Amino acid sequence: MTPAQRDIKSLVCRQFRSALPDKVGVALSGGGDSMALLHLLHECFGGDVQLQAATVDHGLRPEAAEEARSAAAAAAALGISHEVLRWEIGPREGNLQNQAREARYDLLAGWARRHGIPVLALGHTADDQAETVLMRMARASGVTGLSGMAERRTHDGVTLLRPLLDVTRAELRQFLQSRGVGWSEDPSNEDTRFERVRVRRALAELAPLGLTPEVFAKVASNMTKAREALDWYAFLAARDQAHVQAGAVVLCQRKFRTLPSEIGHRLLVRAFQWISGTQYPPRRVPMEKAVLAARTGGSVTLAGCRLLTTTKQIWVCREYNAVCCEMALPGQVWDDRWKFFGGDAKGCEVRALGRQGLLACPDWREAGVPGPVLEATPALWRGTELLAAPAAGLANGWSAETVGTEEEFFASLLSH
Repeated sequence: MTPAQRDIKSLVCRQFRSALPDKVGVALSGGGDSMALLHLLHECFGGDVQLQAATVDHGLRPEAAEEARSAAAAAAALGISHEVLRWEIGPREGNLQNQAREARYDLLAGWARRHGIPVLALGHTADDQAETVLMRMARASGVTGLSGMAERRTHDGVTLLRPLLDVTRAELRQFLQSRGVGWSEDPSNEDTRFERVRVRRALAELAPLGLTPEVFAKVASNMTKAREALDWYAFLAARDQAHVQAGAVVLCQRKFRTLPSEIGHRLLVRAFQWISGTQYPPRRVPMEKAVLAARTGGSVTLAGCRLLTTTKQIWVCREYNAVCCEMALPGQVWDDRWKFFGGDAKGCEVRALGRQGLLACPDWREAGVPGPVLEATPALWRGTELLAAPAAGLANGWSAETVGTEEEFFASLLSH
């Protein structure tokens, strides 16, 4: 079927399934992909849904401000409200593209929450999916990596929807040209210093071999189905052998050793993510070392967490060095994971228990929790004086509970 024969509008409409929200946000850069998305959504739902658009100006290019104004004008021409979101913090040292991408999602999700927008539509295409898959192949990614970008996921309470993952850039530009709609071109899309640009050019060389964006997008779709099946069996394995204790994920080592390697790998990945609170999983090579330590006995630190083994159990907990400088007042959330509350908190603060604090808890062994796990749990301090450490058996009228429940850990194995 040629691009001219495809009914892109119907394809986009189907992505919203049966539950059509009252409001839909559109991430509008002004480029061809997002401009086509704006017009497609307006034609599909203009009379039934309140569309709102937002453009992120990272402040990294002088042309960005003018592109944002053009995007605002395009939205206004369709009667759609528009807002420019500026990256005030700016980049730090490290991977600029990754930082800019994360800032974009954070700014857009924050904007959507402020306006009560439950669904934010993004203009990623089959070409973007193909580039993602090829980059992850270069890193020897597994099933999850090769499943590419998800059609929908949640970011800070907002559903991110990519309704164009089966549509190519060429189709979208044909759609815009048929309606006489212009768009902006980002010059960084030709800058070969960026990996994605180099991969884009490599894809053009692969197309004559049949390795087209559509084929790579189909590979991603197939891998998504495989990932969902693997996640389901990892979930069942967690139900059978895992529990949460003292803020740590605890596994039965005997049962873990019987799991297929990929299921064990996925179970530990989600444990590390749940404990650290990070969105992205650790790299596969260091995770393989963690899986080996879990199976054979040992200890590793990874992603702000620690995995250690006892005679019969595997513990995945917070690493003390990752929380040794964390401080909060009683009643506040500590390390984004713990709630600490109780009696008179005047002059007190919540900090990690640490080794010295643990030694000041005479009954800590009765909790049946390894010392390194307890060292990274919250304790109440007044200066250098330890007042309470509930997880280590020194409650003194205080309580400490994790924000996330055991059921939420199990659910995390099925959510992406």
